Amino acid sequence: MARNKFDVDEKLESPFNIAHLKRAFVYIKRQRNKMIPALVLSATGSVAGLFGPKIMQWTIDNAIPEKNLRLLLWLFIAYIGVTLLNVAFNTVRSRLMSLSAQNIIHDIRGDLFAHLQRLPFSYYDSRPAGKILVRIINYVNSVSDMLSNSLVNMILEILNVLFIIGFMFATSPKMALVTVAGLPVFILVIFLIKPRQRRSWQEASNKNSNYNAYLAESIDGVKVTQLFARQEVNIGIVKRLSEACRRTWLKAIYISNCVWFSSEMLTQIVLTALYVVAVYFMGGGKIAEIGLVVAMGNYLSRFWQPITNLANIYNNFVNNIAYLERIFETMDEPVDIADAPDAAALPALRGGVSFQDVTFSYEPGINILEHLNLEVTPGENIALVGPTGAGKTTVVNLISRFYNLNDGAILLDGEYDIGKATLHSLRSQMGIMLQDSFVFAGTIRDNIRYGRLDATDEEIEEAAKAVRAHDFIMQTEKGYDTEVGERGSGLSGGQRQLLTFARTLVSNPKILILDEATSSIDTKTERLLQEGIRNLTAGRTSFIIAHRLSTIKNCDRILYIGNKQILESGSHEELMEKRGYYYQLYTAQARDQGMAV
Repeated sequence: MARNKFDVDEKLESPFNIAHLKRAFVYIKRQRNKMIPALVLSATGSVAGLFGPKIMQWTIDNAIPEKNLRLLLWLFIAYIGVTLLNVAFNTVRSRLMSLSAQNIIHDIRGDLFAHLQRLPFSYYDSRPAGKILVRIINYVNSVSDMLSNSLVNMILEILNVLFIIGFMFATSPKMALVTVAGLPVFILVIFLIKPRQRRSWQEASNKNSNYNAYLAESIDGVKVTQLFARQEVNIGIVKRLSEACRRTWLKAIYISNCVWFSSEMLTQIVLTALYVVAVYFMGGGKIAEIGLVVAMGNYLSRFWQPITNLANIYNNFVNNIAYLERIFETMDEPVDIADAPDAAALPALRGGVSFQDVTFSYEPGINILEHLNLEVTPGENIALVGPTGAGKTTVVNLISRFYNLNDGAILLDGEYDIGKATLHSLRSQMGIMLQDSFVFAGTIRDNIRYGRLDATDEEIEEAAKAVRAHDFIMQTEKGYDTEVGERGSGLSGGQRQLLTFARTLVSNPKILILDEATSSIDTKTERLLQEGIRNLTAGRTSFIIAHRLSTIKNCDRILYIGNKQILESGSHEELMEKRGYYYQLYTAQARDQGMAV
């Protein structure tokens, strides 16, 4: 999918078809032990309720004219009985359907989140987080009601229509024919409105997604917004996006209400026609019995009520089809980074890494690396330097197989192709600290333990001490049990990086990757950290990307990445003697920092 922003409508890449609905039935089938009893109870209650008009007819045409108090009392008891039965069954049905709806929400969200966890970085690179969240939360909530209540109600209302038609024809065939005469007209209206209705709800879905995307982005970047005094600009953008939501929503509602309006109009027209027929019921001027007219009027209302309900269910179905399309579109996103069919678990690695004629691009036709070759021996410390955008981070991301290669291969220990290894066995032997030092909401201890869930408290503290995080942790209110907020709020940038570094180290990786690991740490802390890094990289293959070149002077080998290749390779002393790219970069940085070369 092309890159998408908050102000760009998403194009539906997999239009709805019947296969989507079949997939949705997978979630419905799991709840059949609740939905089938709910349907049976509702149908039984509805049939019981349909005896109400007949009881009223018998009361008006027989019990009252004959002044039969005994019959009137029994009819009253029967009317109360069928009403209570209807209410009781529908109450139980409501509780069963609420439980089914929540179970469906749980199942869909679980499957959707599990799939999102497996999608490659490229998926998240091309979409705002807000547009992903709205699918998991808003769309799933809407669709769950359609898959539970709407489905059962649709079956129930169809049964109600059939039951009512049966009762009407048993009561008065001529009046029954008048009642059902408007049905073909209503069906025609539905088919005429359907295409515009679906398109309008898809447009409303897009605008709502755009709004959520910008809202999530604005909340995440609120500090930057206030720093640059962009509040008024942001408010203007939100108003524009909100107005687009309002406009498309009202348009969709207007089109949907045409179905309801058509139903109400036809109800009134048919009711008028029914009264005309009732006045001249026998065709010879004989007026029908009052009880019969009351009963048929009641049946008519009950007949068009499920028809109206079916129209509303249809509206709900069409509205939510757009959401269902988005949900399944997400579930159908290919997992580009997955275990190959013949993938095997890696044994314990020694740490050797070999790039063999590797070519890679994020976008088709724009290569970041071309024909790159590199041999790294186990336990070797490698530093990667070069201009911004040269591909340093790309190199380490490829080792972890966050992206697939365009061409070539990467071997571990000279024999294991990462493309044929299981992802779990590969990444579980790597410790990776990315530039973004992400800290989860929770305790400091839990954040460090995230690197290895079975790590003991002693191992956690050892890792923290090694990276010089222990001292600042012990100065917090509850030490390792101190709660930190989302994204590490309450901690400085340097403290967040120290915590993520400890999290990486506690996993005891065979291959260690540090991507700008010290970019947010002050010089004093960095000097302390270097001692811990030296201890932890001893005997362990490591790849270090650092902005401060002084921190990688002691690495076994320094690689200068540029022009899609490794332009220089050697120790600090060797590269300084060459007076090439690295020499120019190092001396320029030394001059900026007032250091002697």
